[in-house]
Amino acid sequence: MSPTFLDAQALNAEIRAFLRARRGRALTVAERRRYERLRAEWLAAVRRARRCTAA
Repeated sequence: MSPTFLDAQALNAEIRAFLRARRGRALTVAERRRYERLRAEWLAAVRRARRCTAA
C-alpha cells in the first residue's frame, strides 16, 4: 500500500474515533471545526492516493 493510502486510512480512523467519542450529542463549534479540518485532510489524502494508483 502506498503511504498516501495509509495516510487516508489513518485519517479515517481518527475521524471515526473523534465522532465515536462524541456520539449522542451535537458537536461544539470548536469540535465542528476540527472535524471539518480532519475531513479536508482525509479528502486530500484520498485524492493523492487515487492519483498515485491512476498513474
